[in-house]
Order: sequence, then structure tokens, then C-alpha cells
Amino acid sequence: MKLPLQKRMYFIPAGCIAFILFFTVFGDKGLLRIYELKQDKNKINTRLTATRNENEKMKLEIIALKSDRRYLESIARRDLGLVRSNEVIYQFPQEKTQP
Repeated sequence: MKLPLQKRMYFIPAGCIAFILFFTVFGDKGLLRIYELKQDKNKINTRLTATRNENEKMKLEIIALKSDRRYLESIARRDLGLVRSNEVIYQFPQEKTQP
């Protein structure tokens, strides 16, 4: 059974529209790809902000290490366990926690 000529003429534009719509949504530069790229951009911007904040903290720590003698001494005490000659250190055993 053949379709009348008028009905067949609708398939050509409908097919073209479906083809264009498919590539508009699923193509390399389609809507889904744009959405994925925007999400990637947001993740990168979040990571960039966190990295900048960490960088600022490190800059402040560098300035403190270069100029603040008390801060340098506290780092040496905490990390290296250094003490002055007239100080006594008391070490207590750590308590074991019961599960």
C-alpha cells in the first residue's frame, strides 16, 4: 500500500527536523555536551578557589616563618620536639579507648 504523495512529502521535512534535532541534542557541540562542560567548569572553578585560598594561607605562613620568631619556635617545638635547656618534658602514656 503506497502512501499518497501529500503524506510522503511530510516525511522529508520531518526527517530533516529529526536529524537536526538529534545533532542539536547529542552532537559534539550539542546541549548535553554543553551541560557537561558547564559542570566541569564549575568543578574547576571550585578547585581553583580552594587552591587560591590555600596559596594565600601558605604565603601568610611563609611571612610568619621569616619574621615571627615565636611562631618559628612553636613549629620547632611541635614538629621536632625541641626544648630549651632549662625545660623538663613530661610524657604520659596514652589511654587506650574501649570500643
